[in-house]
Amino acid sequence: MALKPLDIFKFLPKTNCKECGFSTCLAFAMQMAMGKIELSKCPYVSEEGKKQLSQASAPPIKTITIGKDEEKISLGGETVLYRHEKTFYNPTAIGVLISESMSEDEIEQKLKDIKELNYERVGIILKANIVAIKDEGKGKFLDIVKKVSQTGKCIILMSEEISSLKEAVKICKDVKPVIFCANSTNYEKMGNLAKELSSPLVVKGSSLEEVAEIVKKLENIGIEEIIIYPETKKIKECFQNLISIRRSAILNKFRELGYPVLTIPSEITKDYLKESLYASMFIAKYASIVILSNITGETLFPLLLERLNIFTDPQRPMATPEGVYEIGKVDSNSPLLVTTNFSLTYFIVSGEIENSKIPSYLLVQDAEGLSVLTSWAADKFNAETIATLVKKTKIEEKISHKTLIIPGLVAQIMGELEEELPGWKIVLGPREAAHIPTFLKNWKP
Repeated sequence: MALKPLDIFKFLPKTNCKECGFSTCLAFAMQMAMGKIELSKCPYVSEEGKKQLSQASAPPIKTITIGKDEEKISLGGETVLYRHEKTFYNPTAIGVLISESMSEDEIEQKLKDIKELNYERVGIILKANIVAIKDEGKGKFLDIVKKVSQTGKCIILMSEEISSLKEAVKICKDVKPVIFCANSTNYEKMGNLAKELSSPLVVKGSSLEEVAEIVKKLENIGIEEIIIYPETKKIKECFQNLISIRRSAILNKFRELGYPVLTIPSEITKDYLKESLYASMFIAKYASIVILSNITGETLFPLLLERLNIFTDPQRPMATPEGVYEIGKVDSNSPLLVTTNFSLTYFIVSGEIENSKIPSYLLVQDAEGLSVLTSWAADKFNAETIATLVKKTKIEEKISHKTLIIPGLVAQIMGELEEELPGWKIVLGPREAAHIPTFLKNWKP
């Protein structure tokens, strides 16, 4: 349930100690109510307060964490229907299915793809996260689990055999594998197994009512980490189920459906292009895991990019850390350019500098993640802020020419900047990043 600031304030010490970073306890309570700060930032809240506030502020969709180290992922934890209301927190895990009936070459290719199909976008590495392994009674299940565990990826173990699942979990226990699955006939033995192995459990049902009923029975025996899978062979029904689950959990506080959701598009279509299209729908509305029958560059990259866009906080621009960036093998005669820390701006500008083959220094100024023109209009990228950055970074110790190239879009600040930086020569660069290579090739210190 969403908490109001005064609901939080009554559990705080009311000493206004400022150790949380805010001037008053009420200010802290207001930030916490908006989801911008965690309760743990207050060092003096009582244990009773921690207990009550943690329960009341828990997200309507439970958060489940699987995997290890840099491959660790969180599922669920969402609090809104639409990302512009606040934000979506935990990106959809995208994975691939490996079954025993596949040839050794096919299995090796899939493992190679899931390790190597990585893409960099605005400084973020985009990649698939998870491998589902299907036991078909051919005796290769545990061998495949061993191979997959070497990738470090998260794992879903799909088997009806309790003994096989126990052995498989022993092999990959450090990545906290997910057990697939409990249904209306085996939920008790699967629930006891999940409890024994401390593994998340997938609940499968042919309808939302059946899923909710199984979840309730599992909760009664102490199972807390559940992923739900409403099985269907129709795309319309699957899409409707995903929306109904999210609305039931967030708007109606229906606890039995307040868990991450698994989808398997290949159960609906065998056409791999349609499968990717359906996966794109499920990422938007509102799958926590999407398991594909195969991953290739042309189908995976668009899904990764869609995921990045949807799970980027719309209220907080993506930003690059402020500082001096050396592009290429720079020396004291290398050009010096300046731009803002909007990630897209930085990567476009740095990319064009790389294309020029002219080693350069790039000063990146913190403009709260805004682009050059927007930050200039907001008075966050001006002569004073640029001059402050030049002095703070002591960039003049690395160069011999004291020449600063500024974006052509902010020609208005040239005069002021020359006054702020006496002894420096201010040069107006291109208005468009695409013209940077030609400009740098003609530049002389």
